Amino acid sequence: MTSKARIGIVTVSDRASAGVYEDISGKAIIETLNDYLTSDWAPEYLVIPDEQPLIEQSLKTLADEKGCCLIVTTGGTGPAKRDVTPEATEAVCDRMMPGFGELMRNESLKYVPTAILSRQTAGLRGSCLIINLPGKPKAIRQCLDAVFPAVPYCIDLMEGPFLECNEDIIKPFRPRSA
Repeated sequence: MTSKARIGIVTVSDRASAGVYEDISGKAIIETLNDYLTSDWAPEYLVIPDEQPLIEQSLKTLADEKGCCLIVTTGGTGPAKRDVTPEATEAVCDRMMPGFGELMRNESLKYVPTAILSRQTAGLRGSCLIINLPGKPKAIRQCLDAVFPAVPYCIDLMEGPFLECNEDIIKPFRPRSA
């Protein structure tokens, strides 16, 4: 275990390759994680275009070379032809974690009926949890509020760093020992 958790934040957007682009979604993830986490962590931050081989390579690099225990992506989860983040995630993961996507869609349906169009998912690559989020900052927070209580325990089970949270904001669930 390392003392500082490395967390990948990947924004997937065709606008990223268009030159001038302000990434509000990736910044929303960092802001949310800063609110949640009291333990020391460092972001590995990327903004990349919607290209499946590039997404796959970025996820592999963050998990395998940078040692991220968690990678959170934003964008590329809709039904448009260029939205390929879930396919890239599935291609690089050893095992999928469908409960994350199910819960995020269920949570988003409380706010917008188009949440059924979202294809968020999550999976495991080695000892790294990869979670795909939607692209809107408000939806990012709503989805992370729903699934993050399970994230520290999932990382514990993969023998990753111990993530401590500000329990006034988010309460992680860790079962008591049997």
